[in-house]
Amino acid sequence: MNKGTALIVGAGPGLGRELARTFALDGHPVAVLNRNLADVETWVADLNEEGHTVHGYQADATRFEQLRAVLGRAVDELGAPEVLIYNAAWMRPDRPLDVSAEEWSTSLAVNVTGAAVSAATVIPLMRNGRGSVLFTGGGFALHPVPDFSTLSVGKAGLRALAHLLHAVHVDTDIQVSTVTITSQMVPDGGVFDPKNVAPAYLRLHSQPRDQWQPELVYG
Repeated sequence: MNKGTALIVGAGPGLGRELARTFALDGHPVAVLNRNLADVETWVADLNEEGHTVHGYQADATRFEQLRAVLGRAVDELGAPEVLIYNAAWMRPDRPLDVSAEEWSTSLAVNVTGAAVSAATVIPLMRNGRGSVLFTGGGFALHPVPDFSTLSVGKAGLRALAHLLHAVHVDTDIQVSTVTITSQMVPDGGVFDPKNVAPAYLRLHSQPRDQWQPELVYG
């Protein structure tokens, strides 16, 4: 049985690449959206050489009209979506009173608004009205850290958005959840290696409806 497209917004060389590989291995056509297309071209080509269908697209999560248009183009080219993963994030060390208004705006645009725009764009296009919307959350949403103020606020907002969308869609065939990753990811073969984190998203997508949940705390 053919599977619907997996759309990944914010697909860098770490978790984004492993998410693309994981869902491609499961039989999904995969679209990876990244602000800099050059950052994904090499590993996208590698996945295609392995026999998978993976396309790269350039899209800035803070340019919302562009984001909508590119998501629509990916669906036109690869087919109706079954999975949306929002993996974009604005990450930098900063203290709460040292952040400019413009920096707060940019952080919220990447960490929260881009996710809301992506979900609003993709959910109406879901294959047969069924599918999963999964956000990459973080432990700072649960335990904010003053030295990472914008990321703490951004992940808290993203977590709230996931819970709200889950509640709105609880009586539908759309699962909305956030994967709250409680530690920094390191490619060391351990629990927080992106290669080991990515399968948690597939398990979340594949679980029975009676196990749907607004949040998976990973780690």
